[in-house]
Amino acid sequence: MTTQAAALSHLKVLDLSRVLAGPWCTQMLADLGADVIKVERPGAGDDTRHWGPPFLKDADGNDTDQATYFTACNRNKRAITLDMARPEGQALILQMARNSDVLVENFKVGGLKQYGLDYESLKAVNPRLIYCSVTGFGQTGPYAERAGYDLMIQAMSGLMSITGHADGQPGGGPMRMGVALIDVLTGIYACSAILAAIEARHQTGQGQHIDMALLDVGMAVLANQAAGFLNTGKVPQRQGNTHPSLAPYQTFETADGQMLLAVGNDGQFARFCEAAGQAEWAQDDRFRTNTLRVKHREVLIPLMQTVTRTRSTAQWITLLEDKAVPCGPINNMAQAFADEQVQARGLVIKQPVEQVNQVQAAIENIATVASPLRLQATPPVLRRAPPSLGEHTDEVLAELGLNAAEVATLRSRGVI
Repeated sequence: MTTQAAALSHLKVLDLSRVLAGPWCTQMLADLGADVIKVERPGAGDDTRHWGPPFLKDADGNDTDQATYFTACNRNKRAITLDMARPEGQALILQMARNSDVLVENFKVGGLKQYGLDYESLKAVNPRLIYCSVTGFGQTGPYAERAGYDLMIQAMSGLMSITGHADGQPGGGPMRMGVALIDVLTGIYACSAILAAIEARHQTGQGQHIDMALLDVGMAVLANQAAGFLNTGKVPQRQGNTHPSLAPYQTFETADGQMLLAVGNDGQFARFCEAAGQAEWAQDDRFRTNTLRVKHREVLIPLMQTVTRTRSTAQWITLLEDKAVPCGPINNMAQAFADEQVQARGLVIKQPVEQVNQVQAAIENIATVASPLRLQATPPVLRRAPPSLGEHTDEVLAELGLNAAEVATLRSRGVI
């Protein structure tokens, strides 16, 4: 049987991005088969190589100086080191861009123009190039020159204002998400935009510039909360684990901890009430519909809490799982990765570290979370572990036509 090539195996991607948003985008492209060349600073590399603890462990369980953060968004890439501030480095990037389908960068607005590596300069040598710029605030507007970071955007977009417990409650106040969610979502949006630009190129033969801004994404993903504000003028407030438009849709205390109950319609509520021995609640004039339950949540939730405390979390899940009532545990990370469904889906992958530098020589494998993109005919291809700094420099430069002596000269001059 013939094995079909990976979905994006025909694409070459030049990755000039750092930290999370850009690398998350290019890892998605790499997982789908694209040949992604990650360019890093000689000697230092991507900032996230050093953002620890936690650090990768060697074979004896001791910390190395390589942070685990980098591994979250850089598998399946080839890594080279190159000083783009040097004319020789700029010439090499220009040469790679000439033969690339996509370039992703997250320098400040106009930052690459001084090196002749901005979109207009590269478009002149490769009109088919799709050039994706990721910044905090976009290429236009009064904030365009500002640096932007995920936490700043979580605050400015209003996301933190609707995350956390309400003022006056224990632990009340604005709260950031537990991961750099705006960075991750910007990477996903950027990947979608790049794929759209590739499809457009099939029609026009031309590439284009993509302007991705963390602030734009932060505002877009406010979703129903933004829709509520824009159409009513009412500013949403923090309300912990409850939902502004659904009830009961929150955490509940059980006999041995907590569970999550996510009732999304009246049928689910009626089935919960029946299972809980409180069928009359579904007929109560205060609780018959979701709108009524939201209105009377201050009455309903205490009644439910009295009942949910009578069984353990596991007992509730067992009771409700065959009744189409969404209910589940509130796992910590260890419990989540130990879950039988997570394991059955193969969501943890360990990739052997093959060609490594002196620093990583003792690391046997690196674990990452598998791609959730389950394409039946062209699934993600796991080819390479997150690379060590400059791991593929000689290999990539040889593909550009440089011989060993020329590479050695560049290395002695600190260009690579």
